[in-house]
Amino acid sequence: MPRATLEVADIFQKHGAAYRAANPLPLGQLCVMRAIEVCRTATLGGHLEECDHCACPRNAYNSCRNRHCPKCQSLARAKWLESRKAELLPVEYFHVVFTLPEQMAEIAFYNKEVVYGLLFRAASETLLTIAADPKHLGAGIGFFGVLHTWGQNLLHHPHVHFVVPGGGLSADHERWTRCLPGFFLPVKVLSRLFRRIFLELLEDAFYQGLLHFFGSVEPLLDAFTFAACVTSHEEREWVVYAKPPFGGPQQALAYLGRYTHRVAISNQRLVSLRDGQVSFQWKDYRHKHKQNSRVMAVTADEFTRRFLLHTLPAGFQRIRHFGYLANCHRKKKLELCRGLLLVPVTELLPGPEACRELLQTLLKKVVQPCPRCGIGAMIRVGVLPAYRWPERPPDSS
Repeated sequence: MPRATLEVADIFQKHGAAYRAANPLPLGQLCVMRAIEVCRTATLGGHLEECDHCACPRNAYNSCRNRHCPKCQSLARAKWLESRKAELLPVEYFHVVFTLPEQMAEIAFYNKEVVYGLLFRAASETLLTIAADPKHLGAGIGFFGVLHTWGQNLLHHPHVHFVVPGGGLSADHERWTRCLPGFFLPVKVLSRLFRRIFLELLEDAFYQGLLHFFGSVEPLLDAFTFAACVTSHEEREWVVYAKPPFGGPQQALAYLGRYTHRVAISNQRLVSLRDGQVSFQWKDYRHKHKQNSRVMAVTADEFTRRFLLHTLPAGFQRIRHFGYLANCHRKKKLELCRGLLLVPVTELLPGPEACRELLQTLLKKVVQPCPRCGIGAMIRVGVLPAYRWPERPPDSS
């Protein structure tokens, strides 16, 4: 994939200093801005390459490896995907999305670590409980979830995407129970249980003093107001969306490669930076007939504000595994599942050619010939040292 002509780093480099001067930012957001600004620049150092045919030199600078950086997720995604290949099962895979309603999302904005954790816990307990119910699937399932906190317009919209194999282990672990073709679990049942569990967990967090309220939700500091808010949400329908299944293990692998390590906006969606205005592509999923890409223009300050809304708390795990895929017993339970399905893992993996194509797509790298002669290959011949801000980078010209 060719390099984007405009990057988030370009916006931060041009307008970031003014935004920081006008808006006091928490340390986490400052670190994200700084990492993106210096990613693959002389600040982080790198190495000197030279063509083995015509001796053409080229500087190659290091990446910041920040999980919010649009340029640094391809390699992390490829490594994560490689470790997931051994967990594939020969079944249909389903995609289920749990979304917080607007007022709950506002509470989450001021309590990210606590409420995002509750979102994971409530949604995972919902899936495990309904799947284990004999009236539905009657099996112990395994799955993983990915937290996304943004919508296409970059505003705060916390939701969790779960990828679930279509079936699970019976209660006695003696057989594999398959779900119906094309159908996993009823979304209305999932929605109502998710609502009840989440509100109960949120009330517990409130009475334990774990929540903070500012801005538009500051009145919820009062216990009676908070209780009235919870009661009002008990009768509302919460959004749980089951997308059409994306087929077997190879289709699931390709899907995961595109999806798991997304950031709030990719560089490819940026259109222009002109006169202090940032234009980017977006889709309005609220209206099915308007899902074609449109262009939104906002000021550089507003773009920066929206991007930084999605800075995660330090150490927060945005990809989590549950059920028989939980880290504590994943290897043992997967061996049991494969034994019951009578399929060795080697039969589930894509062929070597498919793997090469997929990894090339994920890494977004194509072997480039020497930019001068077009014949030779670039060989690493030296190291370019990093430097500490605010010192000036060494002259590598």
